[in-house]
Amino acid sequence: MVGQWLHRAGLRSTYLHVMSIGSIALCLGLWIRAKTVGQDERGNAERRALFVGLWPPMFWLIGDTLREVENRDA
Repeated sequence: MVGQWLHRAGLRSTYLHVMSIGSIALCLGLWIRAKTVGQDERGNAERRALFVGLWPPMFWLIGDTLREVENRDA
């Protein structure tokens, strides 16, 4: 149901899979950057990197759902 709505809205499985890989790169970038900031702000920067690190599985699973919708429609 939600997958069909997202598909009709123009999202494709490839877009979500690329976003998943991109969020991994963003997480790594934020984690590396966290090591360069001062000790006072390091905890906040690391939490931000960990938060972004939770996104890849979500994007990947939504992409898999959209792939199922695309295969069913084909």
